[in-house]
Amino acid sequence: MRELVEFVARELVDHPEEVQVTQTRGNQVTVIQLAVAPDDKGWVIGKRGRVANAMRSLLRVAAMSKGRRRAVLEIL
Repeated sequence: MRELVEFVARELVDHPEEVQVTQTRGNQVTVIQLAVAPDDKGWVIGKRGRVANAMRSLLRVAAMSKGRRRAVLEIL
């Protein structure tokens, strides 16, 4: 799941070398933290949060396919 978020984020931003993704797993929850350059935050969040919501939807589907109940994406 970390790789999925990293791939999508790197394709969206102007500074892909500054994309950092960390993953923390709990019993049923996986937390993915995405850090990008300050100039690129708008690209990752999108207009009215649409890009961020789409990434969260993809992450939710990936988590369900791996048997996890919940996945959370935090954009830093």
